Amino acid sequence: MVRTIRAQLDRQAAQRPDATYLIAPETALSMSFADLQSASRRLSAYLLDQGIKPGARVALLMHNGYQTCRLFIGAMYGGYCVTPLNLLAQPSQLAYVLEHSDAEIVFVAPDREEGLRQAAAGLARPPRMVVCDVDAGEFLPSSTPPGCLPQPGEEDAALMMYTSGTTGRPKGAVLSQRAVVSGGQFVSAVHELGPADRVMAVLPLYHINAQIVTATAPLIHGGSLVLPHRFSASNFWQTAIAHGCTWLNVVPTMIAYLLNGPDLAALGLDASGIRFCRSASAPLPPAQHLAFEQKFGIDIIETMGLTETAAPCFSNPLAPERRKLGSPGPAFGNEAKIIDGSGATLPADAVGEIMVRGPNVMSCYYKDPAETARTLEPDGWLHTGDLGRMDADGFVFVTGRIKELIIKGGENIAPREIDEALLSHPAVNDAASVGIPDPHYGQEILACVMLRPDTVCSEAELREHCRRELGAYKTPKLFRFVSELPRGPSGKVQRLKLLD
Repeated sequence: MVRTIRAQLDRQAAQRPDATYLIAPETALSMSFADLQSASRRLSAYLLDQGIKPGARVALLMHNGYQTCRLFIGAMYGGYCVTPLNLLAQPSQLAYVLEHSDAEIVFVAPDREEGLRQAAAGLARPPRMVVCDVDAGEFLPSSTPPGCLPQPGEEDAALMMYTSGTTGRPKGAVLSQRAVVSGGQFVSAVHELGPADRVMAVLPLYHINAQIVTATAPLIHGGSLVLPHRFSASNFWQTAIAHGCTWLNVVPTMIAYLLNGPDLAALGLDASGIRFCRSASAPLPPAQHLAFEQKFGIDIIETMGLTETAAPCFSNPLAPERRKLGSPGPAFGNEAKIIDGSGATLPADAVGEIMVRGPNVMSCYYKDPAETARTLEPDGWLHTGDLGRMDADGFVFVTGRIKELIIKGGENIAPREIDEALLSHPAVNDAASVGIPDPHYGQEILACVMLRPDTVCSEAELREHCRRELGAYKTPKLFRFVSELPRGPSGKVQRLKLLD
């Protein structure tokens, strides 16, 4: 199988041209594989008309929508490298990414045009801008015959994602056509997806999870996606069930919101057609995992992926008896191992850095050979920066990020362990812990806590709860009650920003 977006879409358009690929629920627009193929060819022809050659960076600054998705797939189809821009980014951050990425053109939603122009104003070579309605049904005109398009190769750059690091400038992870398609293949295979499957796709298309799991995977297995403008807990279930979704793709933050809402019986809805709910992008606390399954009667498949691995690299199996609570599962489609500080592979259940190798791994960090060399070994192994252990069955258990590890009095403490203890308290809706400087221990523990609506809980109660669950040494020194936690685009808590 040729691993390019062009080959995957052409195959689906030849075999099932009229089958639905995308539904935009707000507008009732739908798109078949033949429609997507035609739009992709026209986009490629349009870009050639503009003098933009395949391989160039094509940026997107757009909300989820009908037009957004076909621009995303269409540019990769033509052999261009798509660079999605984070809608949460400030003008200074956008300016850096536009300049660093060498983007030649940006497709921008009307409400983001002014901010983009501010960001591009000081650039030596500002990209050209095309304002696009995310729900537009029409497409771009071109005089170039759509059949005269060069074929992209498997190793050509298809996607460049800027990582939302907690410190320093973001890095541009370059993913080849092969890596993007491999990511979609892994999702399709591990979840046993087929043409009858339809995913509720509520994550933003500027995030790797949405790009690979919900937009690319259907090109592999012939399924479809329902793409709302954004996640809404108030109409999530109605939208998913009304459009016949068979699986859900969410992050733990969304699970927490759904848990605070009514159950399906109260909504008068039947979710028996939904096979499973996939959770990714951040560790899912076991308490929330069990609570969701009990409340909604839908199994959760916990997974794990990285921007640098084209999303998925670990997944629990579909069979309930083979899953392990608190683990994103064993490696699937790639290899994994745990290493110590010297690079030696550790035995089962020893904690070290998680390493991954496979066809889904990035090619490099754009224009950053030093960081590429630190992250990618010559033999293809990727340093994930995550700490964890692997049991005798190959299941990985993540304990935290290396940079976020709390070292108190010489003892390593994983912040996630503190978080999960706090989340087991009935009044706690969300929590995140981080190390803070301490003159005696080197570091102490700060816990930021979000309480459930209409609940009351004191610091003394939480402290006593943590003493019972964790012991005195791991009990946070400081507690702060907050209304929200700082998060990246995937919903993952950015712990080091808690220090602000």
